[in-house]
Amino acid sequence: MVRVVFVHPDLGIGGAERAIIDAALALKSRGHEVKILTAHHDVNHCFEETRDGSLSVLVVGDWLPRSFWGRFYALFAYLRMICIACYLVFFSGLSPDLIFCDQISACIPVLKLMKKSKVLFYCHFPDFLLTDRKTLLKKLYRVPIDWLEEKTTGMSDVVLVNSNFTASVFKRTFTSLRHIDPQVLYPIPDLSMYDNFLVESSTLPSKMDARISFLSINRYERKKNLSLAVHSLSALRKKLNGNLDNIQLVIAGGYDERVSENKEHYEELVNLVSQLNLKDHVSFYKSISSQMKLELLRVSTCLLYTPSNEHFGIVPIEAMYFGLPVIAVNNGGPKETVLDGKTGYLCEQDPDEFADKMLKFVKNPNLNYELGIAGKERVMKYFSFNAFTEKLDKIVHDMLQI
Repeated sequence: MVRVVFVHPDLGIGGAERAIIDAALALKSRGHEVKILTAHHDVNHCFEETRDGSLSVLVVGDWLPRSFWGRFYALFAYLRMICIACYLVFFSGLSPDLIFCDQISACIPVLKLMKKSKVLFYCHFPDFLLTDRKTLLKKLYRVPIDWLEEKTTGMSDVVLVNSNFTASVFKRTFTSLRHIDPQVLYPIPDLSMYDNFLVESSTLPSKMDARISFLSINRYERKKNLSLAVHSLSALRKKLNGNLDNIQLVIAGGYDERVSENKEHYEELVNLVSQLNLKDHVSFYKSISSQMKLELLRVSTCLLYTPSNEHFGIVPIEAMYFGLPVIAVNNGGPKETVLDGKTGYLCEQDPDEFADKMLKFVKNPNLNYELGIAGKERVMKYFSFNAFTEKLDKIVHDMLQI
């Protein structure tokens, strides 16, 4: 048995959180002792496994603010993670064999004080590339943070990334770490749990009886490009001479009241739908439960995956497991998961191109079934939970030389 402690900044609802939870479940399934330390965990805004007792979660440092007057988010995120690390090292009484850290590497120098513990850092994507530097003040503010990210990332014993795409970005971004070859561990969920979920019809959108239902699942963030799905539906209407009878678009996903962008972008999308006169054909759902997410995947026709340069993208994997074809932007992680013309389609980030592929499902009712079968076979072969668990377990054992 290996004692593993996960250190994560905010255990909410998102791709990074899902990856950490699945990694914890994978190691626990191999008989290892697993605990998660986080700076924030809202039982009303989290994945079920973190509140139903499946995983042990301890909140540390939530008394620290997330920002100062809406600024310095990165600085306070670093401070909160360092607070967690200090608790683990000096006060927790825990003696982990492995510390699994992700997103923020600034706490690694503190974690390395535990001489008998190995530190694994999971780089979902370099934070260096996730923010702008439009003003001189912002540039000056980011200089020490960017330096610290690169320096502390290199202090970990092993670096994991979520795709070959992210591995290439890692190499280009952290020029002083070119001697490090990150290992790729695709963030795959435990798909077997999807076979047994219970259907609660009351959770389904009222318009899901449409013959053709396009589904978009992502957080309400501008970088997820959800407006592309809306504009694509508008372009599809033109190709159908204005007739969208029995065609529906459902936009669902993560929404956090604490995040101003979530609220602002939701309103932007609602206004866009109104401006395009699509209110009768678009439904919005915020912070959907895992139960509702799975049922949406089960009954939809096709998934529209709109982010550009997505680091990996877990939703296309889930969709294909449910026999749901995927239309995605032709870059980033989807290029490693979606086979163009076989399990879905890869397109440029253009509403007209997306609409051309959507039109195929309108004209050919059997296309959903044909591509869906191939999609599920691909997931079972290359992206299964067993393969994920075996690779992660091997990485852990190699690190500890067991």
